[in-house]
Amino acid sequence: MAKKKSLGLLPRVVAGIVLGIVCGLFFPQGLVRLFLTFNDLFGQFLSFIVPLLILGLIAPGIADLGRGAGRLLLFTVLLAYGFTLFAGFFTFGVAVFSFPFVLDSSASLVAFTQPQELLPYFHLPIAPLFDVTSALVLAFTLGLGMAFIQGTALKSIMQDFREIIHRVISAVIIPLLPLYIFGIFLNMTVNGQAAAVLGVFAKIIVLIFAITLVVLLIQFSLAGWAAHKNPFTLLKTMLPAYFTALGTASSAATIPVTYEQTKKLGVSDDVASFTVPLCANIHMSGSTVKITACAMAVVLLTGGELHFWQFAGFVCMLGVSIMAGPGVPGGAIMASLGVLQKMLGFNEQMLGLMIALYIAMDSFGTACNVTGDGAVAVLINRLYKKEK
Repeated sequence: MAKKKSLGLLPRVVAGIVLGIVCGLFFPQGLVRLFLTFNDLFGQFLSFIVPLLILGLIAPGIADLGRGAGRLLLFTVLLAYGFTLFAGFFTFGVAVFSFPFVLDSSASLVAFTQPQELLPYFHLPIAPLFDVTSALVLAFTLGLGMAFIQGTALKSIMQDFREIIHRVISAVIIPLLPLYIFGIFLNMTVNGQAAAVLGVFAKIIVLIFAITLVVLLIQFSLAGWAAHKNPFTLLKTMLPAYFTALGTASSAATIPVTYEQTKKLGVSDDVASFTVPLCANIHMSGSTVKITACAMAVVLLTGGELHFWQFAGFVCMLGVSIMAGPGVPGGAIMASLGVLQKMLGFNEQMLGLMIALYIAMDSFGTACNVTGDGAVAVLINRLYKKEK
């Protein structure tokens, strides 16, 4: 008997948003409070799991990068991270100049992020085992330590722990996420904010899509200059990988197509087989564009201010944290929750909005990531030829 195909996460999130807005128009207060109670419990669980998520994803991820360490690995990691940083800072610059025109001054989330007249039926605090900063420091310490000593005992434990975190994300957080987002937009509609905020975010999604295209053009211009090739021809060659990623929304699932198209760029088989799988896990330009722009929008809509040095630190930490994201549904945004919480002061409601926004444009961010892997491979191939 054929296996029934389940509805993807994006359609469920969209359904949650639409139903939240519609139901907010006629739901009685008692029913709204029921969903607010669920959201409060889910938000508490999210706060509890974020430090464990950071530890479980980042530590073994760094340990895995330590295998076969060498000059080529070092340069690939640095180049991928450099591209990711550039995407974040470029997005910050574009947003600073464009958001005053894009964001509707009447759209505000200040009331949404503060206590409302309608409250949950009860509040159950779930304190995290340790804070986000401790989780980040511990993850980096253990990850680098495991990569250095090449031991197997602790690494095996951390890999099992990572599998547990994967299961929690895929079996608990992701299935309940549409209901959580339903509650967020239900609350926004009751407070009279949904229409204005959705209009603003629609503009931001278009802007983010445009930024990812510019980032790709810059990456391939650099690769074309280094390899003495036409950057538009290089970018055109990678289009099958771009459109495959649009359909799958998965860097890992697109690896075979990315690998074949990268070789058509003139990259040697040795370099392609090394860089493509690695960059699928560490090159996150598109994800960084999305998270940075959405975070800036949420900060402005909640009455905050954009401070360059605050966001500079955020982008630098984000580039490291989201390396743990590939392979997990919505992995990049999940891995960034701790950084958003610690460095930008996001609360549970703001994190929920970030997740909804990220998933709404997940495909073209992933497409930017995997297409840019081709530019990284061309540059590493150029370096590889010089060293031979």
